[in-house]
Amino acid sequence: MLPAAHALLVELDAEAAITRRVLDRVPADRYGWTPHPKSLTAGQLAQHIATIPANVARILETDGMDVTQRGLHYASCDSQASLLAALDASVAAAREALGKLEEDHARAPWRITAGDREIVAFPRLGAIRTVALNHWYHHRGELVVYLRLMDVPVPIVYGRSADESPLAQPGA
Repeated sequence: MLPAAHALLVELDAEAAITRRVLDRVPADRYGWTPHPKSLTAGQLAQHIATIPANVARILETDGMDVTQRGLHYASCDSQASLLAALDASVAAAREALGKLEEDHARAPWRITAGDREIVAFPRLGAIRTVALNHWYHHRGELVVYLRLMDVPVPIVYGRSADESPLAQPGA
């Protein structure tokens, strides 16, 4: 396995566990909640976050993405079980794709276009980092803000949160 792919797998697994903690906190009765009319609902954002890791596989299976061909419809999750199942399936797709990654393919260009106009091109490894993983972390942070605004205790993402600390004594 490529060292870069191995490093991405280790990161993917660690971040998937964090993402699961965050998604697990989204109350099913608040899936329709939104902080602003231009924002996604909590259910739409949670479902989007659950499915982002599969973008790793899409990046490795395609030469790019034409943004004019993408719709702006975001499905909402319908239950906690289906949300976490979507995360598991998405992470599994990313893991499988990374496990097959070869050097030449990792370095090959991947492009974002708007029709015939190229917006940006990356080596595939760079696209995985930017279009998949960084995108995932960005939206997970957004969902953490939703949780705070809904007055839901925020789980530990890195270090501690205002609601949880790894330093706290059990039962304290």
